[in-house]
This record gives sequence, C-alpha cells and structure tokens, in this order.
Amino acid sequence: MNGGLVRLREIVEDLTPSEKKVAQYILDYPEKMVGLSVAELARYSGGSQAAIIRLCKSMGLKGYKDLMLKVAGDLQGGEQVYSYQEIRPHDSMETIIQHVSNNNIQSIRDTVKILDACMITKAVDAICAAERIYFYGLGASNLIAMDAQHKFMRINKTSLCFADPHLQLGSSVALTNKDVAVGISYSGETEHVIASLQNAKRAGAVTIGISKYGTTPLSTVADIPLYTSSTENEIRSGATSSRITQLNVVDILYLGVASRDYDHSVQYLEKSRAAINDLTGRSGK
Repeated sequence: MNGGLVRLREIVEDLTPSEKKVAQYILDYPEKMVGLSVAELARYSGGSQAAIIRLCKSMGLKGYKDLMLKVAGDLQGGEQVYSYQEIRPHDSMETIIQHVSNNNIQSIRDTVKILDACMITKAVDAICAAERIYFYGLGASNLIAMDAQHKFMRINKTSLCFADPHLQLGSSVALTNKDVAVGISYSGETEHVIASLQNAKRAGAVTIGISKYGTTPLSTVADIPLYTSSTENEIRSGATSSRITQLNVVDILYLGVASRDYDHSVQYLEKSRAAINDLTGRSGK
C-alpha cells in the first residue's frame, strides 16, 4: 500500500489553504508524519483536524489511517521525490534526452501508484460487454482517443472517435445502454468532453473518465474514473508526459480486454496484420 505522496503532490495546488498546510507538511516531512495522531499533525502543520479529514476525503481515502499507511508504504519502498524538468534555453541534446525520458518514466511510475485495480477491472468489464466504444478527446487527448480506437478495432471491438467536437457531441446523444463512452482529458476540465460524457450517461451508456488525479468535472461525471499522474508544466512542455500516461492507461485497458478472450483477440490481430501485409507486399511486421 503506497502512493500517498504522489496523490498529495497531484492535488496540493487545488486544496483549501488549511488543507494545503497539512499536505505540504506531509510532503516536506513524511517521516515525521507517520505515527502522528490527527491532533498532532494538525498542531505541527498549522492546519486543523477538520482539514485533515477533508484532505483524506479529497484523496479518495477511507480516513487518516489509510493516508498514514500509504505514506508509510512510500517510505518503506524508498520513495524518492523526482523533480520534473522543463525545457530551458540552449539545453544540450544530451540533457533533453535525459530530461524527457526521465519525466516520462517518472510519470508512468507515479500513475501506477494511483491507478485503482478495482476501477480498471470495472472498466475492462464494461468494455468487454459493450457493443460499441466511443472515445472522446480534444487536442492532444484526441490523439489518445484515435490510438484507442485503432487498438480496439484490431481485436474486433467496434470503436469510434471523432476529431470534430460537434460530431463528438452529436454522437454522444445517440448512445444506448449497450455502449461505453470514454472521455479523455488530462485537466479533467475540457467542456466538450465533459458534455459528451454527460450526454452518454443520460442515454444509458457506461462512462469512463481518464484524467489527472483529483476531483475534476470529468471524474465527477464518469461512472468509472481512472487517474493519471503528470506534474509537468503543460504550457511549456506541450502535454508530453501526460500524453504518455494516458497512452499507458489505454494500453492497460486494451490488453485487459484482449486477455479476457485471448484466442479471439489473436485471431483478429493476425487477420488485420495479414490484410495490411497483403496490401503493402510485406511479410514482416
């Protein structure tokens, strides 16, 4: 049981001032926090006992004990705080290679700590049972939606995504209780994606959201919220690490679905590869 520090880093800037004092104290002094009572943590951090309880709820935890166990798990596992590196003027190519690669690796590691296996299982169950899967995303997240559509179509799961936001909205009202709608937005605040999921939900479809960790409009509307981690500066880095973590979650869902009916999935993967090879004249990959 770990991931307490990752969760705190993800939501610290969105907390109330009192909750933020508590969160920042834990991030600065995790070793001191473990073993403290709620009253002691409130006194040392300058927050309040009520703020600690609210913080636990904001993190989706059962209570203070759950938070303490997750932080203790981080320390036991040798949790190291990695500082995400942004691009700077005149960086050497060697520096860029290291920074970009390390950012992506750390984002995936952090995402693993906050992914809920039970929620992933629910998402895989819903996709397996669905007649159609609709993927919604704008900008960089639409690239993730296109990748997801491509993957699931190759194992014979009817999948759709649209680059035009008006088509996304138009399609979302036509879903049924036999469909699944997947909304993708790192910020969790993309209005067209949220509206599409709301329409899909009203139509009876199961809704899945993929967004950054924390309470966002997208995670609130989704029946099954899934979270990614990436503390990069989105303005300067252009959604690099967040895109990698979203792709990683899509891959997890795809392989989760494919493994449920492995022989069926392999059969269609071989058929699609053969069709491409026949057209291109290749015999390899």
